[in-house]
Amino acid sequence: MRLLVSVRSEAEALLAAEGGVDFIDLKEPRDGALGGLPVATIRSIMAALRQHAIDLPLSATIGDVPMDQIGRIAAATQAVAACGVDYVKVGIERTPEAAEVLNMLDATGLAIVPVFIADRGIDADLVAHACRLRFPAVMADTADKLRGSLFDCVAPGDLQRFARTVREAGKLVGLAGALRTPHLPELQQLAPDFAGFRSAVCASDRSSALDVQRVRALADRLHGHVAAASVSNPGASDARIGSLAHTLSIKSGPDTATSDSARTSDALPELTPSSR
Repeated sequence: MRLLVSVRSEAEALLAAEGGVDFIDLKEPRDGALGGLPVATIRSIMAALRQHAIDLPLSATIGDVPMDQIGRIAAATQAVAACGVDYVKVGIERTPEAAEVLNMLDATGLAIVPVFIADRGIDADLVAHACRLRFPAVMADTADKLRGSLFDCVAPGDLQRFARTVREAGKLVGLAGALRTPHLPELQQLAPDFAGFRSAVCASDRSSALDVQRVRALADRLHGHVAAASVSNPGASDARIGSLAHTLSIKSGPDTATSDSARTSDALPELTPSSR
């Protein structure tokens, strides 16, 4: 299980890397669950990371755009992808328009991660539909962080079904939603490929500054859980590694984006960083 931490600035991105994260997610927590950063800010964060020779996988959100505004979703997705991030995260709400949005996103050929907003539960049929498309990963998250965590919003059986459906489709499984350190045992049981955190690594609430000590402590705890699981069940660990390798080799077909856009390709970023 890899650690994804959301950041809003160059300074936070560098702190997250210093703290030992596996993924860096670019978003503005003060603007909602998937609040988007300005394109200029995304580019400046990427430049700062390159300047420090940090090549961790990067994702960025497009903002909380309603499902019935498919044109806005498409435009925002293309704009964020053109920044050159590895993955573009798009929130998928439980609405009648969601399937059409997923089909549109799939047709772009970009490396898009649909994030199922689970406050009202997870639509198993919609998840299954997403898993038939060419997304490299599928996530579940919550919108209202004040209601509690993902585990407060979704029944354990439904989360297990979500993880199993995504995993069996050969895609990365991602979980997020007001997660904190006490949730690690539950996460370990679900065995997602990555788990997203923000509130747990901030000085106070999720809109406050990132705390590198909390990031480092969480990374140590999470990676410690992974190591323990690997020792106790090495066969399962090998199987998960094989599954990740398979997922990272998936292609999306003809590349419809510009050369510096996020895309599903022969060489999606490695999950293990080469530098910190």
